Amino acid sequence: MLFDTPNMADQSHQLVQKLWNYCNILRDDGLSYGDYVEQLTFLLFLKMADEQSRPPFNKASPIPKNVDWQSLMRLDGDELETHYRHVLESLGKQKGMLGVIFRKAQNKIQDPAKLRRLIVDLIDKEQWSSLSADVKGDAYEGLLQKNAEDVKGGAGQYFTPRPLIAAIVGVMRPEPKMTICDPACGTGGFLLAAYNYLSESGGYKLDRAQKKRLATETLYGVELVDGVARLCCMNMLLHGISADGADEVPVEIRDAIDSHGGKYYGMVMTHPPFGKKSSRNIVHEEGKAEKKS
Repeated sequence: MLFDTPNMADQSHQLVQKLWNYCNILRDDGLSYGDYVEQLTFLLFLKMADEQSRPPFNKASPIPKNVDWQSLMRLDGDELETHYRHVLESLGKQKGMLGVIFRKAQNKIQDPAKLRRLIVDLIDKEQWSSLSADVKGDAYEGLLQKNAEDVKGGAGQYFTPRPLIAAIVGVMRPEPKMTICDPACGTGGFLLAAYNYLSESGGYKLDRAQKKRLATETLYGVELVDGVARLCCMNMLLHGISADGADEVPVEIRDAIDSHGGKYYGMVMTHPPFGKKSSRNIVHEEGKAEKKS
């Protein structure tokens, strides 16, 4: 959002601080900021799927019962750690957004007591689905930004400052009914900013059908790195953005430079990852290799 109410901003800050304080405990066990945010991604998704299967939502859960949130809540000690690994492996084989979020997922929290505390004392205590998309999405963004500030441009990833993204989106002025793509989407900064522009700050008055289209058929990304793609998917879900269909995913995991991908978009907004070295040859019109990038 362009403007937050003090209460909303305060809620987001408190939520980030609560989750981040526990990260400092896990760092003593050698868990990095990135690993911590990744584990939160897995657990937050399971918790929200569980919440939305209950009143007042009563939605069908995409998570099989034997690997759902309640299956984690029932266990402790080594049984919990073993079962959590089984949950991640099983969900990584699923189709659609579920498979992207859990693809190649691994448990990085080796202490079962700390895993139990993260599940029961931190995540389960919060009713995530009752929070507004802005509060929970902004809180998650806050964690991603803290992680980016710590690791800077490692592994070719760089967290584009949100004011810069907002400025670029403001200059580009996306319009309703456009399809928008970021071929180096990272954690989804440009996609979220475009969503906020179209739904809030751009001055458009969207009807119900337009709002649905914005949330399900407007924003797409391509990301090379598995872990970053799952953070992007989770970030989009927390902000209320998802593909329209269980098997459709708005974020593709591939190298956007390798191939076209078969899709066309009305607008592309991106901050290319300049930090990663590769052995790719750039060939000019005469067919001679000019340089490597």
